Amino acid sequence: MRPASCGITPEGWPTIGITALTALVFACLDWPVPAVLALALCWFAFHFFRDPERVVPTAPGLAVSPADGRVIRIERKPDPLTGDERTCISIFMNLFDVHVNRIPVDARIDNIRYHPGKFFNASLDKASRDNERCAYALKADDGDFVMVQIAGLIARRIVSYAEPGDMGKKGERIGMIKFGS
Repeated sequence: MRPASCGITPEGWPTIGITALTALVFACLDWPVPAVLALALCWFAFHFFRDPERVVPTAPGLAVSPADGRVIRIERKPDPLTGDERTCISIFMNLFDVHVNRIPVDARIDNIRYHPGKFFNASLDKASRDNERCAYALKADDGDFVMVQIAGLIARRIVSYAEPGDMGKKGERIGMIKFGS
């Protein structure tokens, strides 16, 4: 698990730096339209890679959402690690949501399984089966949980901050999904 880095993820600084430098070069060359476009991309990169602090409820028995976004379905599905039937809560993150994911409960990370795959729109049903994804088996006092990060059409690269055996506190950063190839 990793603490915040001044509100921006470390993975974002190269993109932010390149777009800012590009805007500066275009401005120095007196090319206003490309400079403004590069500046807009720089703003978007700042927005995409933001990593705000969260206030996490401490009451026992509560789980927090592992991602910003919109719940698009709640259904019974096979566990991606064991095949057992579990309740699956699917959260879709659009480009303007924070893409840093957090551990939903106090737990030990038992297993992490990465699956390479395609990059369909993450809101489609086939994305959970065919897209690149990373599944985390979590052992908590309240039971076993599984959290899965699924890459999408634009946010295509999964970055994990955790290792098997790590102890995570509810709300700590466990990884992110970023754009890239």
